[in-house]
Amino acid sequence: QVQLVESGGGLVQPGGSLRLSCAASEITLSIYIMAWYRQAPGNQRELVATITKDAFTIYRDSVKERFTISRDNAKNTVYLQMNNLKPEDTAVYYCNLAQLGYWGKGTLVTVSS
Repeated sequence: QVQLVESGGGLVQPGGSLRLSCAASEITLSIYIMAWYRQAPGNQRELVATITKDAFTIYRDSVKERFTISRDNAKNTVYLQMNNLKPEDTAVYYCNLAQLGYWGKGTLVTVSS
């Protein structure tokens, strides 16, 4: 059974950093477009960043220059490095394999002093 499992969330102060991981089982991620989404309380889920199989990346404007999406094909894992975090980045972050409709269960990121 295909699973995407996110990890790395937590509580961090404004200006801090976190690295989220999305590890996959029963599927090889390297041939797919992968994405990170987030959903804050009371808001719709929104696309944060996308990475193609050729490592081309796209970011939403509010995270450009602060977040970096990457992939390690040997580890079958996709990452989201988040720097200079802001309170408005607080959300549950989800890993997504859009082409096949797979989602992880999410990891909570809370940015607060």
